[in-house]
Amino acid sequence: MQRICLFPGTFDPLTLGHVDIITRALPLFDKIVVGIGINTSKAPMFSAEKRLSWLKEIFKNQPTVEGAVYEGLTVNFCRTINAKFILRGIRYVSDFEYEKTIADANRTLDKSIETIFLTGEPKYTSVASTIVRDIIKNGGDASHFLPPEVANSL
Repeated sequence: MQRICLFPGTFDPLTLGHVDIITRALPLFDKIVVGIGINTSKAPMFSAEKRLSWLKEIFKNQPTVEGAVYEGLTVNFCRTINAKFILRGIRYVSDFEYEKTIADANRTLDKSIETIFLTGEPKYTSVASTIVRDIIKNGGDASHFLPPEVANSL
């Protein structure tokens, strides 16, 4: 049985912190599906198609990483793609508290799906999509926080 993992998020935009988590998770799973979740309560800066294209470009030489766009409950999407693991990145203790609440809810919905937490590299702890979007909206240089494939397309 393949170890398939879903790394869900909005990835608006995809940052160096996201790439770090995906890259470090590669040896742990047979396949990582980066799920770009459509959250109806959020108005993204970049289209889901754009975010997906960045992901495909960044990981074009890594056949075990795939991208997908999904709506609805994460555990339902896990069932669709046969993922038994959900990957989440943790930067701060406050991230863990929030992510643990979601993991507990997901475990209640489906006990066969386990959430795995990876802590981010210290150099990426200040990298958050919210901050990056604010820098971009205000005409700042966000390239310090973004993979070249993303920064060069802005």
